[in-house]
Amino acid sequence: MPPFTPLPYNLIMGKLEDLDMAVGRRNFSKRGLKRILGQTRRAIQDYEMIREGDRIAVGVSGGKDSLTLLIALRKLMDFYPVSFEIRAVTLSMGIGEPDYSPVKQLCDDIGVEYIIEDTYIGKIVFEARQENNPCSLCANLRRGALNNAALRLGCNKVALAHNRDDAIETLLLSTFYEGRIHTFSPVTYLSRKDIHVIRPLLYVEEKQIRSFIKDNGIQVVHNPCPANGHTKRQYIKDLLTDLSLDNREIKNNIFGAIKRSGLNGWHE
Repeated sequence: MPPFTPLPYNLIMGKLEDLDMAVGRRNFSKRGLKRILGQTRRAIQDYEMIREGDRIAVGVSGGKDSLTLLIALRKLMDFYPVSFEIRAVTLSMGIGEPDYSPVKQLCDDIGVEYIIEDTYIGKIVFEARQENNPCSLCANLRRGALNNAALRLGCNKVALAHNRDDAIETLLLSTFYEGRIHTFSPVTYLSRKDIHVIRPLLYVEEKQIRSFIKDNGIQVVHNPCPANGHTKRQYIKDLLTDLSLDNREIKNNIFGAIKRSGLNGWHE
């Protein structure tokens, strides 16, 4: 792999200042998308996530985070000095009857190929295994299915929509329930499959994503998971909300600690 050459900050930001917020046939609010694009671009630069000629499978559940990631990466293709391609991939979980037509319409509008991979992950987790704590098994199965789909599509990277809040919550989950200091890496190389997993939304706060989706009237797909909203992650999310009432800087402090720790490839 050739050495990574950082792109000049003023070159990228100059283009971003002058850019309209049209993505294919869709127009988005300039204020919300511009900030998200800036933070996404910064994360990609800081952690060398994208190189010339990359073909990236974007994991798209149809939720707010994955749709925001899809739009941001598609818009970056218009001005980012490194040329890359993206494809949107949804894993059908085999439970419920989610309607992915809004995702299909969005992909058509912004000019991204859309693929739905049918799986039985939901049935395995909730019916065959009847897991009491299903999130870990489900996440592992989804990661494997998405990585395999990416390889079939000829992609060398997978982009996941974990945001800043997710990194903070994962650190606390690992500390509270596993007794270890851990959160996911900005970039992970999977040697068995020769594929990189990247997380370009690492600097974007969840509240920004919610506002962007709402302000632009983007239709999200309902999560059919029976455990949705009743997980330990939701407990941590609620706990952080309560703690923030007393200390408004608590999330900033935790995220800063993650970056300074050097944990799993993180850095300032």
